[in-house]
Amino acid sequence: MPWDSTGKISFDHIYTEPDPRAFFGTLRRLDYAIPQQAKAYFAQLIDEYRADQDVKKPTVLDLGCSYGVNAALHRCDTSMERLYDHYANSESLSRDELIAHDRRMAERHDGGDGVRFIGLDTSAPALDYALSAGFIDEAIHADLESEDPTEEQRALLADVDIVISTGCVGYVTEKTLVRIAREARPWMAHFVLRMFSYEPVAASLAELGYETAGVDGVFRQRKFASEEERTQILDNLSVAGVDPRGLEADGRLYARLFVSRPNGTADGLAAVLNALPLLDQG
Repeated sequence: MPWDSTGKISFDHIYTEPDPRAFFGTLRRLDYAIPQQAKAYFAQLIDEYRADQDVKKPTVLDLGCSYGVNAALHRCDTSMERLYDHYANSESLSRDELIAHDRRMAERHDGGDGVRFIGLDTSAPALDYALSAGFIDEAIHADLESEDPTEEQRALLADVDIVISTGCVGYVTEKTLVRIAREARPWMAHFVLRMFSYEPVAASLAELGYETAGVDGVFRQRKFASEEERTQILDNLSVAGVDPRGLEADGRLYARLFVSRPNGTADGLAAVLNALPLLDQG
């Protein structure tokens, strides 16, 4: 398999299929788990935002949303394991039939808690599926690393209350996050692989009046896809001065959670999130 610029095996091909079956089939074999672990933390963040800002229907931007996985977990009150089973058992369905099934699932299970989801990704096929299936309400097809948002995209970003991500920060840098923050000053919560530093993001956001806090503990992302990938990532961690013993050295990628929000409240929110148990740390 090809490698990306960070030393990880590239999975670009599974993000450009017309539906998510290749995505879930490939990542299930690697025990990809970070969206499941993130679910409770994002739900807590949404509840905290409602209470603090008195907003009944917050708008959540999922950065690097792919097929709308984080939105589906929240909106359908489901789990990664159930989604893995669902897409593994849908081989006989056409794309249109699969979309219709997923839309019914989203409509049937949506708790009506008033969350509006916007998905941002560079993959048009993934965004199109997430939107068609009803997992997200709006889609932004953009690469904010290389260009400013269009006027239409700026209008959508201006409504964003919370930004979430589960693994794209490191590939996406402070360039993207500053472009988003300038439009709406949203709260942010990002799960970041340990081989990437969040410090450039935190420093850039600080210039816009943000505070950042790290949540205690680590979160498993997935197994290494090969021994070659494991060797490369361990080398990257060594260069970054990160100790992999008991974590990546045992065969998995791990992430940390960072919360950034406008000055005066980040420490309080981190305390709330730290009170949640660390889930599925094996």
